[in-house]
Amino acid sequence: MTLDEAMRSRHTVRRYTDRKLPGEVLEALDGRIQKNNREYGLAMNLVTENTEAFGPLLRLFLAKGVRHYVILAGRDRPGLDEAVGYCGADVMLFAQTLGLNSWWVGGTFRRKGLQKNAAPEAEKILGLLALGYGAVQGVPHKSKRPEDVAAYEGEAPAWFARGTEALLLAPTALNRQAFTLRGKGREVSLTCGGGTFSGVDLGIGKYHFEIGAGRENFDWV
Repeated sequence: MTLDEAMRSRHTVRRYTDRKLPGEVLEALDGRIQKNNREYGLAMNLVTENTEAFGPLLRLFLAKGVRHYVILAGRDRPGLDEAVGYCGADVMLFAQTLGLNSWWVGGTFRRKGLQKNAAPEAEKILGLLALGYGAVQGVPHKSKRPEDVAAYEGEAPAWFARGTEALLLAPTALNRQAFTLRGKGREVSLTCGGGTFSGVDLGIGKYHFEIGAGRENFDWV
């Protein structure tokens, strides 16, 4: 499965089976996480067979069977939120290529539980990515139309249309999809409306657009 195929087949899943993650899957996941950490200066880490990310009520009613997750974190600095969103999206779609389901959790988690299991360099925790074999496969989220978020000066090339479609597949806080995408020639800009999670959403959105458009076809401005 390619990352593009993973992006199109992935949906949010909040209920998981008790099936263990094979050793080769864990090794591949951790390798991808550490690669992102090195390249972007982050402190994400994989936690397995652990339920401390959620309190008893959340485990009972919402986060059923979540025992594996990635803590999305880094040293507190300008640009951290966007970097975490971008790299977390890479790990999320890579996990899908391995046959796993996922749930990007921005706020409904037990912060004390995450801090206990985070890497020493994790000064700022921005959420977690729950992973595992889903009890269900999830359903597509309600989405805006391309013209609601994107505009291109002149006739839009095919890569811009593909990128916009991919952008609208990105998970965002409360499914707001508060994106403003603009294109002209090879130049593309993307912004995301204000809010606590806007930086993270921007990073996720940029990663999705790159997968759809092809990074070789445009330049971010």
